[in-house]
Amino acid sequence: MTRRKLITYLFGSTGLVYLLAQCAPKKKEYSLEDITDCADLTGLDPAELEKRKSLGYESITPISDNRCDNCQLYLPPTVERKCGGCQLFKGPVEAGAYCTYWAPRVA
Repeated sequence: MTRRKLITYLFGSTGLVYLLAQCAPKKKEYSLEDITDCADLTGLDPAELEKRKSLGYESITPISDNRCDNCQLYLPPTVERKCGGCQLFKGPVEAGAYCTYWAPRVA
């Protein structure tokens, strides 16, 4: 038996497809820990981008006193996470950004 026949016998056509699928690169889950540029939204799916848009997120606040970094919903950067975040949607959040759901931070 030749090597080619042995491989075909062992894997068959569906087995070969399975083997090739296992070798394909896996889609990486989105994680705030992987972000280094806080304006980079490439890892977000379209539904999350639409959610940000529907909440009126703007990377620069139009109201100087209402910024993400003084909002109750803001998640400040940490050692692991270089950018801020929000409790309402996924993805990086600029400290000087704004959305229509801004709520003053309670001391």
